[in-house]
Amino acid sequence: MQSLNKNGVSITQTLGEEKFVKCCLGAFRGQIYFQYDYRHTDGELFSTVAKTLDECRRRRDGWIAKKNGVINK
Repeated sequence: MQSLNKNGVSITQTLGEEKFVKCCLGAFRGQIYFQYDYRHTDGELFSTVAKTLDECRRRRDGWIAKKNGVINK
């Protein structure tokens, strides 16, 4: 199984980089999810798990907007 971590540390290290893997989570009765990491240009890591890659990116975009002080209505 692929992982986004090595020795407990995210392998997503380059600023502005995203990485993702499909994973089958036993806690969710074997459903397929995406594990997603994004390293912001300020060095902060965003990480999430969702059913689709689009949902992961939507969450990332919301996180970035919040960091930039943009309020979504």
